[in-house]
Amino acid sequence: MASLIPVSDPADPRLADYVRLRDVNLRKSLEAEHGLFVAEGEKVIRRAVGAGHPVRSLLMARRWAEPLADLLDGVDAPAYLVDDATMESITGFQVHRGALASLERLPLPSVDAVLTPARRALVLEDLVDHANVGSIFRCAAALGIDAVILSPRCADPLYRRSVKVSMGAVFAIPYARMTNWHDDLGTLRAAGFTLLALTPDQTATPIEKASMGDRVALMLGSEGDGLSSHWLDEADEPVCIPMSGDAMSAGVDSLNVTAAAAIACHTLMR
Repeated sequence: MASLIPVSDPADPRLADYVRLRDVNLRKSLEAEHGLFVAEGEKVIRRAVGAGHPVRSLLMARRWAEPLADLLDGVDAPAYLVDDATMESITGFQVHRGALASLERLPLPSVDAVLTPARRALVLEDLVDHANVGSIFRCAAALGIDAVILSPRCADPLYRRSVKVSMGAVFAIPYARMTNWHDDLGTLRAAGFTLLALTPDQTATPIEKASMGDRVALMLGSEGDGLSSHWLDEADEPVCIPMSGDAMSAGVDSLNVTAAAAIACHTLMR
């Protein structure tokens, strides 16, 4: 059972896991050093705990102790109770969802282990926006994708904003991170996956007409530049989402990567 501990000092060292949650560089360093991540909001916290992540501590407004009573009963960790002003002073923003949890990261499985049971996978190359990564995980989980593979430089799915935007979907779909950007697409091909490269190039094959084998991996590129030339060359087939002729004449030649991912995932699973 969690220990309920009132705290009034924002500088209390016991609250160090929650300091300056908007400072990306600080959080990357702190979370990597201590093997932790922060979940925000009741629903996301419950999903993180349900996925087996051990709880280090919780930080919440006092009014959340009752709604989370059943969760607190099953957690062997301190639950720090603060007022709203103290919460904002610690985190750097207003926590509208009322509760935060610091949880331990679990070891990531290998790419091979994640791919073994999968038939449909997304492969993300160098997406740097945490909200986009979280949104894509939510699309993937909602539309039946079996696995997500990340390039070495892709943003962290367990960064607080990724977890929040995904509504906990990062805990619902298996994922792994490549160690070798240049060569690891060969691992997918060796596992029998057809590699489709999503591109805004309208001369590419419309995705609904692409050759879909039993195992398909859809590659999505970074927000600005899209897929690298190396990954495009490695693909079995470049595919596009056909754009409206009117859109093209208006200078709109592509979709946001999360919108494109949703459409493409739906097509893959159709």
